[in-house]
Amino acid sequence: MTHPFSNATAARDIAFHVHSQTNPRLFEEQGPLIVTRGEGTRIYDAAGKEYIDAMAGLWCASLGFSNARLATAAAAQYSQLGFYHTFFHRTGDAVASLAEKLVDLTGMIGGKAYFATSGSEANETMVKLAWVYHTVRGKPTKRKIIARDRAFHGSTIAAASMCGLEFMHREFGLPLPGFVHAAAPYPYRGMVEGESEAAFAQRLADDLERQIVQEGPDSIAAFIAEPIYAGGGIIVPPRAYFPKIQAVLEKYDILCLDDEIVCGFGRTGAWFGKDTVGMKPQMMALAKGLSSGHFPISAVVMAPEIYEALRSFNANGGNFGHGFTNSGHPVGVAVASEAIRIYEELDIVGHVDRMGARLRSHFDAIAKSSDLVGEVRGAGLMLGIELVADKPGRKPFAPERKVGAMFDRIAYDNGLVTRCMGDVLGFSPPLIVSEADVDHIAERFERSLRDLERYVLQG
Repeated sequence: MTHPFSNATAARDIAFHVHSQTNPRLFEEQGPLIVTRGEGTRIYDAAGKEYIDAMAGLWCASLGFSNARLATAAAAQYSQLGFYHTFFHRTGDAVASLAEKLVDLTGMIGGKAYFATSGSEANETMVKLAWVYHTVRGKPTKRKIIARDRAFHGSTIAAASMCGLEFMHREFGLPLPGFVHAAAPYPYRGMVEGESEAAFAQRLADDLERQIVQEGPDSIAAFIAEPIYAGGGIIVPPRAYFPKIQAVLEKYDILCLDDEIVCGFGRTGAWFGKDTVGMKPQMMALAKGLSSGHFPISAVVMAPEIYEALRSFNANGGNFGHGFTNSGHPVGVAVASEAIRIYEELDIVGHVDRMGARLRSHFDAIAKSSDLVGEVRGAGLMLGIELVADKPGRKPFAPERKVGAMFDRIAYDNGLVTRCMGDVLGFSPPLIVSEADVDHIAERFERSLRDLERYVLQG
């Protein structure tokens, strides 16, 4: 990858800017990729080079990198009311309407919505509400949260503690006490020889029950999960997994929290990932696709029993002791409401089913002719490709070879943006991809894979 080091923006960025999920020294040596504009599924850098961004930015630009209707909705709201808050009984018509729409879309009958700014905030809000729920029911010791290995739930302290990824913990002395992790439902790496997916799911449920008993059922408040893993490697659980896991949770009075931050709003070929995998949560965290990434907004949708606990806790006249300045921000609400209208007009679920099947068929065909592709997996327009050193034996590459990172660099040179998660390559393009876009993604992927094969053969 080349960068315009003579560009003053690059120099200032190196001098003054700290980047997320970036190695500081490597960044100082290589500099930034300066993105100047976006159109549909494509972005353009300062040198005018075009890239198909097959990751929708950070899994979020569902309607592409510029959208006239979202821009118009934002501008209209800015001209009327550029900011107000939802503390102390304040609201607006659009806030109330979006809350109603989210309760309806998620199927959380009788429930309510709470607005925040980021996915991390939404996930932490679910944790705090779980604590309130159990306290009101006379079980204040139920505080621990069970997450899963390889999970990603955000970057704030509690959200990062729920992550099952070492790189989210090592610099900060995390996870905090009270956040524990169960095994990942990762069939490609977790199933033993001769084991069926149903038996694997049952084994994971049995392991979870043993873990709950060991921790103490009266100490555990909730279990949090992404329906399909995103940053942990696009892992799809066996179909039997969530029903078996939820039977264990119900047995020990443990809430199920659904992190829909990536999976929500059509990404998996259903309105929400929970419907793709058969998950039945008491709370859901929404972000990213909620506004197509065009405004920082998130939400928690809660079942009626969660709200009733909150109401009961404050029956003596106290206020809910939680809130964010930009909860229910009027511009964010306007953008999110317009994004949902567009999704419905486009029949986004049907479109994702069709385009996802087309992209998957391309990947499956390419995989057959490559010794480096161990597995293609995913759902809808959320697909992962796992690279391996030995295909029949499923042997991974040595981590120090950084094969996934090498593919990432090769793909950039070929005008394709993907996401390497170790040696798993992620594809999560804008949901508006056309057939031609899908075909271009596959063509650039195959070209990059052949380049990678030559690199690997060279040792």
